[in-house]
Amino acid sequence: LKDDALGDPLVTEEHIAAFGWAAAQEYEDLISLSLRVNDFMSGLFAAVGIRLVDFKLEFGRHYEGDSEVPRILLADEISPDSCRLWDFETGDKLDKDRFRRDLGGVTEAYAEVARRLGILKESGETDNVVSFNGGK
Repeated sequence: LKDDALGDPLVTEEHIAAFGWAAAQEYEDLISLSLRVNDFMSGLFAAVGIRLVDFKLEFGRHYEGDSEVPRILLADEISPDSCRLWDFETGDKLDKDRFRRDLGGVTEAYAEVARRLGILKESGETDNVVSFNGGK
């Protein structure tokens, strides 16, 4: 549970069921989508020499038309602010921990991630649009 005041407590499947936060099928959808995102991101970052240590995802419900059955959607950014990313060779942190731990070089670390992913060119210019189709 993302809650700074509570120290971001662990929420288990039992909590979700007990508090009625998600139906059984929604929970299965959350797990399935999380595993797909993990597989995709792990491979993406590994290909550019970055270890995906962990990440957080936020989901939402989307009701289409008159449907009473919501669709679970990923409703969050995926960036160095929501992941722990370490250089494979050096172990250098390339994520928000640079800020949290007062390591400095936050902008440079984020730029390095973007450069390795091909989003930021060597000149510092960015492509206008970055898209992926979620493996479809």
